[in-house]
Amino acid sequence: MTARGSDRGAVALVLHSHMPYVEGFDTWPFGEEWLWEALAGVYLPILDVLDGAPVTVGLTPVLCDQFATLEGEAGERFRAFLRDIRAPIHVEDSDGLERTGYPELAAEVRRAAGDYVAAERKFEEVGGALLRAFAGLDGPELWTSTATHAVLPLLATDAGLRLQVGAGVASHEERFGSDTWRGGFWLPECAYEPGLERHLAGHGVGAFCIDQTDVWGLGSLDHLEPVRTPAGPVALPIDWQTVQLVWSPTGYPSDGRYRDYHGRTTHDLRPWNIAGGAYSFEEASELARAHAREFVEHCAARLDTYRGERGRPGVLTCAIDTELLGHWWYEGLTWLREVVDEAARRDVPLMRASDALAALEPVERDLHASTWGRPKDMTTWDSPLVADFAWTARAAELRTLREFAAADSGNGHGPAFERAARELLALQASDWAFQVTHDLAGDYPSRRVAAHAEALDAALAALTDSAPVPDPTVRNLAPGLDLSPLLSP
Repeated sequence: MTARGSDRGAVALVLHSHMPYVEGFDTWPFGEEWLWEALAGVYLPILDVLDGAPVTVGLTPVLCDQFATLEGEAGERFRAFLRDIRAPIHVEDSDGLERTGYPELAAEVRRAAGDYVAAERKFEEVGGALLRAFAGLDGPELWTSTATHAVLPLLATDAGLRLQVGAGVASHEERFGSDTWRGGFWLPECAYEPGLERHLAGHGVGAFCIDQTDVWGLGSLDHLEPVRTPAGPVALPIDWQTVQLVWSPTGYPSDGRYRDYHGRTTHDLRPWNIAGGAYSFEEASELARAHAREFVEHCAARLDTYRGERGRPGVLTCAIDTELLGHWWYEGLTWLREVVDEAARRDVPLMRASDALAALEPVERDLHASTWGRPKDMTTWDSPLVADFAWTARAAELRTLREFAAADSGNGHGPAFERAARELLALQASDWAFQVTHDLAGDYPSRRVAAHAEALDAALAALTDSAPVPDPTVRNLAPGLDLSPLLSP
């Protein structure tokens, strides 16, 4: 690996931003309120943190599809959520805690109510146009992903894979400009199998993240070496030794002084810390800044160890879900801001992924099938527990392709095929199996899979019988979908 930039190497902080399409699909406790909470707690406040930060931000197309609705009627529902739901329940629960002898908890609930006021203020500041707000950030590099976060090795056909990847890239280029995309692509769930890079290269992908922890071992310095694949795209190995500092059962967010995500009031508010006492925002914020400084020190030591042992600079890639910061880990945005500032103070090069790759020459090494799941294989999305989901999606893919190929001889491809393709994309989302595997959302994922499968069947039925031709849209999912990838052999 030849240095062309910093002699110390680089830290590539990659924030993976994703949410299944929930806008318009149910509300409490599972549905579009997930989106409203994510907006208020993460995606609006993070804009100020990211501006000027040399980090990499992945925005999945399906998340962007939902962001785009916020300039219309969905934005009004979000405002109503802030004003008519979050504001009054903070008042009600703080009054109740005060009356029952818990003034410290009541004060924390009143303070936390300001988060939603600030979110509404930021929403109005950007005019509801989150896509433009992210596009206008000075510093971050934006990556894209597949259309609906499908686990690519589990798709049934190359044509189905091309549809997911092609739609994702096209959507990103249309929204953010083809001249600004530098080829960064998030593999959903970091799910990789050898040969996948050939399909990615065909759509202009130049870089993606991969998790080889089980192959190379936790802490191996090999994780600091980007790998050029035979087809050209470069794989950035995630350094799980670093990731686990912030994302593991014993990581920073588990400290007892941080806000407890699980201890809740009558209306699901969170005035307790993990240790069981009253939450102190000031104490937790200072702790987050201390943990950020510790994190940067760890990164510096890791880079220096790599250079000392291998005689060249490396790339430390730390990839985490964006919603860890602000939602699951309430203080995470404070931590991120301090990481950016401390890295500059400590001369620890924090770089966008493409800049890090431009400064360092990748190595060549075999890569193995893997994910960043628990365990690091396909089990989360392909096991007896979720077999029905996997087979439903694969059967739907094969059936849609068969009908599409038959119609190509003369019947053309109209609204029914567009609708079927969008329902297929929705079925292929990795989220449904993930939620079932980890028992996160009751029967919501099962109902969503059943509904999308039924709608797909209805769309295909309109091709062969007297059934009415369906509306081609599925709310705002993949609005500019191009079906031509299904025509390639």
